[in-house]
Amino acid sequence: MARKILRINMTDLKATYEEMPEKWAKWGGRGMTSAITFDEVDPTCHPLGPNNKLIIAPGWVSGSPAAPSSGRTSFGGKSPLTGTIKESNSGGLSSQKLAKMGIGAIILEGKPKNGDWHMIYINKDGVDFLPADDLVGKGMHEVDKILWERFPNRPAVIGIGPAGEMKLSNAGVSVNDPENNPGRYAGRGGLGAVMGARGVKAIVVDDKGISAIEIVDEELFKEGRKKLTQSIQAHDLTKRDGALNSYGTDVLMNIINEAGGLPTRNFSAGQFEGAAKISGEMIAEMVENRGGGTTGHACHPGCIIQCSNIYPDEDGSIITSPVEYETAFALGANCGIDDLDYVAKMTYECNDIGLDTIEGGNTIAIAMEGGLIEFGDKVGALKLFDEVRRGTPLGRILGQGVEATAKAFGVHRVPTVKGQSMPAYEPRAIKGIGFTYATSTMGADHTSGYTIAPEIAGVGGKVDQLTDEGKADLSLTFQAATAFIDSTGYCLFIAFPILDIPEGWAGMAETVAGVTGLKITGEDVIPLGKEILKMERLFNERAGFNEQDDRLPEFMRYEVLPPHNVVWDTSDEELDKVYAWVHDGSS
Repeated sequence: MARKILRINMTDLKATYEEMPEKWAKWGGRGMTSAITFDEVDPTCHPLGPNNKLIIAPGWVSGSPAAPSSGRTSFGGKSPLTGTIKESNSGGLSSQKLAKMGIGAIILEGKPKNGDWHMIYINKDGVDFLPADDLVGKGMHEVDKILWERFPNRPAVIGIGPAGEMKLSNAGVSVNDPENNPGRYAGRGGLGAVMGARGVKAIVVDDKGISAIEIVDEELFKEGRKKLTQSIQAHDLTKRDGALNSYGTDVLMNIINEAGGLPTRNFSAGQFEGAAKISGEMIAEMVENRGGGTTGHACHPGCIIQCSNIYPDEDGSIITSPVEYETAFALGANCGIDDLDYVAKMTYECNDIGLDTIEGGNTIAIAMEGGLIEFGDKVGALKLFDEVRRGTPLGRILGQGVEATAKAFGVHRVPTVKGQSMPAYEPRAIKGIGFTYATSTMGADHTSGYTIAPEIAGVGGKVDQLTDEGKADLSLTFQAATAFIDSTGYCLFIAFPILDIPEGWAGMAETVAGVTGLKITGEDVIPLGKEILKMERLFNERAGFNEQDDRLPEFMRYEVLPPHNVVWDTSDEELDKVYAWVHDGSS
């Protein structure tokens, strides 16, 4: 089945299947969303205006039989939070279903003429526009439940909560998981607000009656799949009963705390005395002792890493799914909160309202520093989410993210780059991730180039976390590899085994070549990744960004971070090396 572009115009309520243009045919996932955004979105447009678009794309291998952990969906457009190009990807049910239907990308464009809200239903027979009046104002837990009752084939539900309806800059896009939980989010960058600006509350993808995608070269695909699967199953981080499977991503809590790189109380320290109480080990203990929930949970069908969890209350009932490391850092350590139950309850609120947990938690930390509530006030922190849900003036400020809240409360210690707040790794203590935060095309984003792998975990070879020597090249290499992986539909966590096991790296490329027929080998991964980065970088330049935007916050240059007692002392010239190749003719 040849992939098609599904163009959905919300002004005319018209859906059209188009032939895949040759210029986009080689892309999937992030490569596809960035290529379409680069070609069709005016970089100077207002992100919430009529000229922005939301692009939704499955990866190259999504929908293929038994490709391991290949259910990521990419969402792209111009970010309301940063003003840059943006790709954010999510697990859940949507990627494999869209791919099986032959959809290479959905281009959601235009704005309703009368301000009505719609639901879009996609199945093998076409596209229907349905009224969404009964869904507006509801959280994603209720929306997912309603739509699974209405459409009985366990469809994918792509939706926005009240934050997206209010077009808040911290609004994410939810995708339901196999249990119909809404906690799989394309969270960062405010793309939920872009979807809200199109007047779309939900997109339902029903793939009943459609089989798996066609494979161009079955033998090559099977050989690559075997290599990749074996490498995932052999690596200590990703194997069955390995670190991620046993304790989830929050296994990092104690590790990063021990390394002195856990941002605490609005990035004022690198260690948190309550880290063990909100760690992955504690999640596993709660699951075992309370007789409910689970670890080793898959966020999408076919995942063999299974790093997610379902977190239980004291009586064994479910509070939320999942509690990730980034969530526990932002809503826990960075707010001075060491109560895992409250972290889980705030996670539920984020998932229901439609907020990115990283930006959401960091925003509360800013409000705490500004004196709204005290650090460690878990009851007060939880109550703040009701302000956002109700759209009060305070709630709308908080829903716009860290920078807006910092301005409202007169806070000068603002841990952002290009308007997006930093994730769970302190760049003063882990220098390579600082290079990624500073230079990423999408604002401070650990997943853009996860140098934590070598700097902390020793994956791909151990490097010193406190030096900036060689970190420009390290960050660029990881950014390019990530851009490629984000285009495949594979979970980014396959990076751990393939960096240590060369057969896995080759296998990843071979599965892509087998599915698509593209002549791709392991040697093409970095060059293709750099093609994507170049598109994104040039979009941002046309939007008005330059090297001066590739900088960490001023306070990090003079505030000493305990326990290592370090500052960010990397020169601007060293940071500028990361993307110097874009205009110097090299590749």
